[in-house]
Amino acid sequence: MIDLKELTIKKAHDHLVSGDFSVQELTEAYLHEIEIKNKNLNAYLEIFEDAEEQARTADKVVQEQKDGAHLLTGIPIAVKDNILIKGRHASCGSKILETHLAAYDATVISKLKERHVVFLGRTNMDEFAMGSSTDYSAFGPTRNPHDESCSPGGSSGGSAAAVSGGLALAALGSDTGGSIRQPAGLNGIVGLKTTYGATSRHGLVALASSFDQIGPLTKTVEDARILFHTISGYDPMDSTSLPESHGRERMKQKTAKIIGVPYHFLAGGGIDHDVLLNFNASIELLEKNGYEAR
Repeated sequence: MIDLKELTIKKAHDHLVSGDFSVQELTEAYLHEIEIKNKNLNAYLEIFEDAEEQARTADKVVQEQKDGAHLLTGIPIAVKDNILIKGRHASCGSKILETHLAAYDATVISKLKERHVVFLGRTNMDEFAMGSSTDYSAFGPTRNPHDESCSPGGSSGGSAAAVSGGLALAALGSDTGGSIRQPAGLNGIVGLKTTYGATSRHGLVALASSFDQIGPLTKTVEDARILFHTISGYDPMDSTSLPESHGRERMKQKTAKIIGVPYHFLAGGGIDHDVLLNFNASIELLEKNGYEAR
């Protein structure tokens, strides 16, 4: 029996390489959880029929490469319904696109396919990503795994619920004005809206192109780092994609590490006392480690 609760990407990788369990066994464990829980959570709109076939292919790669296998090889993930996977449905949570099949892979998907990630299925979302609760999907609302009477947030609520509920080890979402970060917070997981231009938008169905970014939803910060570094990078198919040298040049120009803090928002009240104490403690810890809070 695989303990999915304690599993992270790095731990799963180590177990796969050491032969404690196979990619197929790991995939089957997640498919079993999906079968039990998804009826109530409605995190997934579709489970891919070839998930186990993907797993068998990934197992061969792990066996051939062993310690050289990428950290994401064989890792089962979920994908938000507005990120294109060639030949698969991409409905954006809408009946309008219910039968739409993607003609090509999003760049982030191509990068993950190169690493032999196992795609479990596509996750529910507010229709065309216009929402913050995943109540506004044409295929019904998604529920929060911690309390099914509560919202998982949105619009990437399906991806967040899948990770939080143990139905995927990690997931991709998209963030325009909080659609990764907010559901991550409501589900108790990690969500990253990447710096604009750091991750290609090619193959993401747009809500607002000048804000949209694809990013990871994971259990831990380390998992988010692993997934982000795999999907990020310059892409000539995205005119807003940043050259790889851009970040390094900016780091040379600035020696101070700056953290933006919404002090005006914090002063408005309405924040739980314990939450505010933890938030302020985090700022103090960052300042001790060389960051400047502004």
